[in-house]
Amino acid sequence: MTQRDTLECFHEPFGDAFYYGPERLGSRYEDDLDGREASGFTQSTYQTILDRISRASEGKRIFIKDMAYYLIPPDAKPSSIAPSLGRVKRGVGTCEAALNGATDGATTQAPYPYHTDAEPNNPTVIPRAILGKFHFAFLIRHPRSSIPSYYRCCKPPLDKVTGWYTFQPNEAGYDELRRLFDYLRSIGQVASAPGPASTGAAATGEAGRGVEVCVLDADDLLDHPAEVVEAFCKSVGIEYTPGMLDWSTEADQQQAREAFSKWNGWHDDALNSQDLKPRQHKKKVKSVEDEDKEWKEKYGEDAAKVIRETVDKNIEDYEYLKGFAMKF
Repeated sequence: MTQRDTLECFHEPFGDAFYYGPERLGSRYEDDLDGREASGFTQSTYQTILDRISRASEGKRIFIKDMAYYLIPPDAKPSSIAPSLGRVKRGVGTCEAALNGATDGATTQAPYPYHTDAEPNNPTVIPRAILGKFHFAFLIRHPRSSIPSYYRCCKPPLDKVTGWYTFQPNEAGYDELRRLFDYLRSIGQVASAPGPASTGAAATGEAGRGVEVCVLDADDLLDHPAEVVEAFCKSVGIEYTPGMLDWSTEADQQQAREAFSKWNGWHDDALNSQDLKPRQHKKKVKSVEDEDKEWKEKYGEDAAKVIRETVDKNIEDYEYLKGFAMKF
């Protein structure tokens, strides 16, 4: 986000379609019409989001930070292509398909499943032709850290800030991330194994097929920020500068506030920071017993059980992806 002269950054744009629009996949706001309308995104489809990204790029390279699960039907439901992306022309994508009877996100009927065709083995609602235009990198975090953090944002006092009053385990996203990762490997969009696979890392689409696997672990980023960010930049074809680890200027701070405003309460630590330095002590791995005790003390016995079940359910997918992560 500090490289505004060369990069146009987007923060979780596909959540607009996933939660609020006429092609929504998530159930969180399905019975909350007021919440969907208050978001301002009831008209957002996967197509309109891609169009918005394309218009805003102004000749710059596009950088999108997003969640894999925003692109994939939850609970391992079968996927089919989003109606607005039913036909793909040259460019990011164009719409010639009707929206399954829905005119906007205010419709009272859940729009999924779509009455559209599926693509073989594609777990997403995005056509392969569009996925192929992007260069993917993957950031993972151990569920023992991410799940309690997510749970905390759904309970008092943070729930009144985030607007999320229930914890939904199917939003953890590890299964979806793994399935997207494996699909991109299967079609050759990323290499089938870790390590350099091409020298044209800055390329996208067909020209960028087979770029190296870029999987980064959040703990490595916190322990070795300069090394990890430099490795990421090399992998995706961005020139690294140490200034990327500092966002203390008012312009940087303002951009961060604007980018994160849609998801109040989720990024307060980042908004209250000015740079990224190595943490002084590596995170100590706690025993299962210590974790359960901590979660019980913070959230109660029932909540601790839910957190434990969700953590355990996602460890296998995390460890699978961890096997492809860069080493530092």
